This record gives sequence, C-alpha cells and structure tokens, in this order.
Amino acid sequence: MLNKISDTIYYFPNQDDKDRPTLGLVCGDQYSLIIDSGNSTQHAIDFLLEIENLNVPPVKYMVITHAHWDHFLGMNEIDATIIVNSLTNELLKKWRNYTFDDKSLHEYVGNNEMSSMCMEIIQSEVPNRASFKLRSPDVIFEDTLTIDLGNKICIIERINATHTDDSTIIYIPDEKVIFLGDCPYGTTTNSLFHYKQSLLLPMIEDIQKFDAELFLLGHESICDSNEMNIFWEELTTASQAVTSSSLENAVACFKLDNKRGPNDNELFFIKAFVNDYIIQSQ
Repeated sequence: MLNKISDTIYYFPNQDDKDRPTLGLVCGDQYSLIIDSGNSTQHAIDFLLEIENLNVPPVKYMVITHAHWDHFLGMNEIDATIIVNSLTNELLKKWRNYTFDDKSLHEYVGNNEMSSMCMEIIQSEVPNRASFKLRSPDVIFEDTLTIDLGNKICIIERINATHTDDSTIIYIPDEKVIFLGDCPYGTTTNSLFHYKQSLLLPMIEDIQKFDAELFLLGHESICDSNEMNIFWEELTTASQAVTSSSLENAVACFKLDNKRGPNDNELFFIKAFVNDYIIQSQ
C-alpha cells in the first residue's frame, strides 16, 4: 500500500524480495507527478491501483531517476509525460531496441547486458513480451528542470553520483522532501562492488544544498535528517581511511584516525572504497 508523508506526497515502498525500488507520488492542486515507474508492468499496475484509491489530481508527469531496469521497465503502463535527463535518454535507447522473447533475454544475460534477476522479472511480470517495446521519453533536460503541479513546485536535477552518472533527484521545497533514487549507493564493476571515491564529496554537496528533512531512497524507503547525516558521516569517515588497494592499511588508518575500529557499516564502505582502487588500477 502507499505510505503517506503528507497530504501531497506518498511513496510505494521498496520490496527487496522482488527487486522493486521505492516509487513516489507528488500531488499539486492541478496535477500529480510520479517518481520512477517500477521494475515491470505488474509493478507499475500495482502502483497505479494504489493511486486510484486516493482522491488526487490526475497524473501528468513521470520522472525516471536513472536508467537501471528496476526503475523504468514499468513506464509503458503509465499515461504521463516521461521526463529524463539527457544521459538517461541515451542509455535508454539500447533498451528500446531490445526484444523480450526468451531467446533474446538469455542472450542479453549471457552477454552481461542484463542480470538474471531482470530476466526472471520480465518473464513473470511483463505480459505480451512478444510485442513489448519500451516507450521513448517525452521531455529531456540537461541539468535542472522545475515543474509546477499547481501550488506544488518540484525541482528536478541531474547530479553526478556514486551509483550512476545519470542520476536524477527530485526536491519538493515546501515539504522539504527529496527523492534520491539510488544515487547514494555504490555500484558493481567486474563483479566488484565499489564506491566511486572521487564522486563522493561532490555528490553529498549537491544533495545537501537542498534544505531537506526527509529523504526517499530507492531501496531503503525513507530516512530523516539524522539518519541521513549518520549515513554521510559513515561514508566519508570510511573514505578518508582508504588511500590504496590495501584493506589492511585502510582499517589500520581508520583505527588511528578515529581511535576505534570501524563498525559494520563503515567496514562495508571501507571495502567498497578499497575495491574502487582495485577497479581504477585494472
């Protein structure tokens, strides 16, 4: 079911067992805006059915936060103006050329163009796969875009993030709510999960320039300012300890600088920053 943040903002919580990210709904006096369309036709349908139970203005816009399949594969089901940044648009072009029969899906998985989880979700939650073709976005922006839903402003901005280069965030100033998609997360390259250390501080600065009190993340749902600050602190403290591809040296440096050992989150982040050094050296 939809969770209510305020009279004008709702979210459909993430479901890790189905690889479903958080989806958002922002309502103005005239129109509503959806944030991400879900990982499949069925995910989008489930979301729309929940929206139908609300007395809200018609959905006019949909913003896709980045070009990862679990955030956009439901877009065909939603009758709205699709908004993406220019890099997301380029990345989606590949998906618009895909065919979704079993033979093609197995080829994409074999070529590492698609995960096996993505294939399984498509097979089980995208009907009419033989004729399925991903829609094209309607509005393509470069850096920032402002949408007025009727006494409800949404600021849409592309940022360089540790998760993807095409990350888009959505800020609602009067509510001090920001939808981050997956941008604060790391990524996987050559089977190694890593955090792009060079992008960490610029990303945090880009997010913190917005006066936000509630943060919606793709796979954690909602965090308040205190929880988000702890997350940033653990990330930055871990990053400062890593100056090479040596995990042993990074942990020793962390202990020296902080007069304690890393907690579980910090150790996870330290390993991810070490992996970033390994990726950069390959």
